[in-house]
Amino acid sequence: MSQPTHLTVVSTQQPQTTRKPNAPKTVFWDRRELDAILNIYGRRVAAGDWRDYAMSGLKDVAVFSVYRRTSEIPLYRIEKRPKLRNRQGAYAVIAASGLILKRGHELKQVLKVLEPKQLSLVTDV
Repeated sequence: MSQPTHLTVVSTQQPQTTRKPNAPKTVFWDRRELDAILNIYGRRVAAGDWRDYAMSGLKDVAVFSVYRRTSEIPLYRIEKRPKLRNRQGAYAVIAASGLILKRGHELKQVLKVLEPKQLSLVTDV
């Protein structure tokens, strides 16, 4: 009886990844941006104004939606569109009606539109 021979196959190709090379990347929030958004979100939840949120990362836009109740349409959408960063700014806050409340290059400046207005009592002395 003859001994079985072992065959070793060596491949010169790179191992394939699960992502296709031409697949579009999704846009999403980085840690600094999420920190700024969740900071204001946490304050408004503590005040009882907001109750839920949703995040979406799409091919050309990242969206953070804020809800008063889960079953409703979002009160506000905070959007990041990197393609607009050299024009009117990558960040925008959009109301439920579709009206753009504020757009700009700096997220913290754009988020100021969501801060509750501080009222102060003025008295005559």
